[in-house]
Amino acid sequence: MNLLWILILFLTFCFMEFMAWFSHKYIMHGFMWSLHKDHHVKDHMSWFERNDLFFIFYALVSSGFVILWGEFNLWVGLPIAIGIFIYGMTYFLVHDIFIHQRFKLFRNINSKYAKGIRRAHKIHHKSIHKENGKCFGMLWVPFKYYK
Repeated sequence: MNLLWILILFLTFCFMEFMAWFSHKYIMHGFMWSLHKDHHVKDHMSWFERNDLFFIFYALVSSGFVILWGEFNLWVGLPIAIGIFIYGMTYFLVHDIFIHQRFKLFRNINSKYAKGIRRAHKIHHKSIHKENGKCFGMLWVPFKYYK
């Protein structure tokens, strides 16, 4: 493992924040709203949401890069796959556990950054409709939410 490998992993992780924002704003609040809607409107009895299916897409993308690495000896596939995987795990920890408390962990984290993320997500969930949403990112939110 060298510096270039680590740099590609890090850049992939950072790029995934953009991809999360983009897919949330234009796909989940766009043509795939039917899957994402139950995340905004709690009209279901199950712990699972149709929205949870979105993780499968990114898992397949990450797996595809593992295949490129393993089957086609494309070395760059592994750091990209791991970067996507680490972002996915981070998303799960921050969004599902920390913000939405689907598991009762990380309840007492009260740093300025943590409060900003929660505040921005709360603003996002103010709208129960497909249109007029705000704050589609996860790890990077506008500075006004840190105040």
